[in-house]
Order: sequence, then structure tokens, then C-alpha cells
Amino acid sequence: MTTRSEAIPPWWRPERLAVRRPKLEARQRILAATRSFFAERGFLEVETPALQVSPGLEPHLMAFSTELVTAEGERRVRHLHTSPEFAMKKLLASGLPRIFQLARVFRNAERSRTHHPEFTMLEWYRAGAGYRELMADCEALLRGALGAAGAHAFTWQGRSADPTASWTYLSVAEAFGRFCGIDLLATAPDPLSPRRDLLAAEARRVGVEPHSGDDWEDLFFRIFLDRIEPNLGIGAPAILYDYPIAMAALSRPKPGDPRLAERFELYVCGLELANAFGELTDPVLQRARFEADRAKKQALYGYAYPIDEDFLAALEYGLPESAGIALGFDRLVMLATGASAIEEVLWAPVA
Repeated sequence: MTTRSEAIPPWWRPERLAVRRPKLEARQRILAATRSFFAERGFLEVETPALQVSPGLEPHLMAFSTELVTAEGERRVRHLHTSPEFAMKKLLASGLPRIFQLARVFRNAERSRTHHPEFTMLEWYRAGAGYRELMADCEALLRGALGAAGAHAFTWQGRSADPTASWTYLSVAEAFGRFCGIDLLATAPDPLSPRRDLLAAEARRVGVEPHSGDDWEDLFFRIFLDRIEPNLGIGAPAILYDYPIAMAALSRPKPGDPRLAERFELYVCGLELANAFGELTDPVLQRARFEADRAKKQALYGYAYPIDEDFLAALEYGLPESAGIALGFDRLVMLATGASAIEEVLWAPVA
């Protein structure tokens, strides 16, 4: 009987490395080009600890947890971060104006062709700027990354996107209207308490069947993943901006339209590549959002991660008006090299 280990040689075997090596060499060129991109624009590269009090409070993210033993023998629960966001914003509060980090981050219960439990996150922050400046950063960064890879277009699953072409910019409401004929904002007459029943009716009308227990946000993603996301970033990258305020996460309300949040996502070849915010600086509102996320996670999974009180203290101290973005670096390399799965562009996978 042939076992799986006998049928598939381990990742370190020379013949398997030889297949991946051209993509890995391109990875290193993209890495060097990324560091040059930020250095040329006056950004400081920072490094923050992976071990944190709070790994991030998005309800559906699962962290890896461990114990920190102090010199006095005290045991403290710590978590491997799912993003370096909290620590980097503390550095913004310290007065650093432009920072970036290529961080190793960790997300449990996530493994697929486009997910890995340990991966590289590129995050950067601009004090005194808004999310429009980050959009311009994305255009220049992606063009440079593709050039470093020696390719003419990003490719994935038979689709391509040329970052030198005109990018597509769509609001979330426009995307729901264009691809589904749904007036998304009409399903949220109270922007902070959107109506599940109204969106469920729209979902059924376009042939997306709601599941038992779905709330408004679940329905949003069910429609979005089925009808909208596959159309984004085809031919050229796409930026989807101005999310409903109920999905604000750590972003601030949009001035002039309290129904919306200053948040955007970047899509290439139908694949999400980055998530960005005009940063929320109000500690009271941020605490309320954290507590709502913790309550949702507790209801869904039976546990919740703690709030990083030191992060809220940094907001109290004074986080400047700023904007920040998290980009999946491994996915960027995938798209630039034409890889079909994320492990093709990793030097070594998690066993």
C-alpha cells in the first residue's frame, strides 16, 4: 500500500524546490522592490511583536494562543497576531508619520489555495492622509511589483489584470447595483441596524438563497461572493470603496454621508488583495465596536479575545488623522508569477 508521504515527496526535496524556485526568486525581487518603493517615499520600516494581548477582534478570525511565563513565574495568555495593526497604530500615536511592515501573521482554521495559517502581511500607514492617498499607493506599488517579477500582467485562474491600464473604481453600492440590481443602502434605513429581511428578499430575487441564522452581514457576503467578487479586477485591478457603516471595522465614518465608512478593498483577477481604512480615532466609538465584535464572536463560537486596552489608551492619547492598509504579500506574489496556489510562492509551508 502506498502512503500519501510516499506518493508526494516532501517540500524540501530538490525536484520540488526546482519547480518553485523561479517563483521564489521572483518573490525576492518583489520583496526588494517593495522595500525600495517605501524607502523612496519616506516610510520607515518597523517591526512589532507577533505575541499580543489581543490578536484582533474581527469575529470570524481564529488565532493561535499560548502562554507567556514571566521571570516571576506568572503565566499570561498571549496570542499570535492576525495583523500588526494595533501595534503599528501605537507607533503612529508616538509621532511616526509614515511606517510600513512586512509582518509574519497567523490565522488558525484557514488553509486553501489562497490562504495559509502563517503568511506575510504588508501593512503601511500614512499620518495626515486619507484613504485616497492609499489608493494611489496601490496603483504604483502593483505596477512596480509586476515589473520586478518580469511579467506583463497579473494572472490567476485563467484571468488577467494589467495594472498599467485604467483601474476600476466602484463604490460598494454601485457594485451591488451594477452586478445584482440591488439597492443595498435601501436595505439599511437605519444605517447602524440594517434590515436582514429586506436584504433576504433581495437575495432571493437574484437567486441567492439565505441560510437559516444568516444576519444582514452574512447575506451581504453571500451575495457578494457569488455575484460580485468574481467580476472584480478583471482586465485591470479594481478598488471597491465606501462600505456601509455597519461594516466599518476600524474605519471612520465618511464625512458628509454617515451611512458609509471610509474603507476600501483591492481586487485583482477576482481575488481580494488588500483592505484599507481611513482610520477611526474616536476611542469611545472604537470601544463600542470592539465590544459588539466580542459579543458576536461569543455568540457564534462560545469564546472571545480580550480588548487591547493599551491600544484604546493610544487612541485616547491621540492617534492622528491617518489611513492604513493591509495587503497579502503572498497573494501579490501569486498573482505576479501566475501561481495557482499560495504554497507555490512560499519557501516552506506549515506542516
